[in-house]
Amino acid sequence: MSIRVYDPTSEDVIPAYASAPRLPTLAGRTIGLLDNSKIRVRELLNFMEEMLRTQYGVTEVRRFRKSDPSRPAPAEILAAMQGCAAIISAVGD
Repeated sequence: MSIRVYDPTSEDVIPAYASAPRLPTLAGRTIGLLDNSKIRVRELLNFMEEMLRTQYGVTEVRRFRKSDPSRPAPAEILAAMQGCAAIISAVGD
């Protein structure tokens, strides 16, 4: 009889993608806010929208809402997000 030993450690995985470059400014930009449908996320996003407009000069905020927090955003929401300079995905609870 032989014994098989497995190594439970893992190697660092380098992501195959690069992060998006930072925006130099939010002033004059369109920012999307993604609501994941959890409790109190609307209040958080209302606060974020006010802060983005008053402190960072964001001119337009577009709101998106997923119907289920455990599923990815549907294709039509992802397509609508393309017009935004950045997206903030919020998690409530």
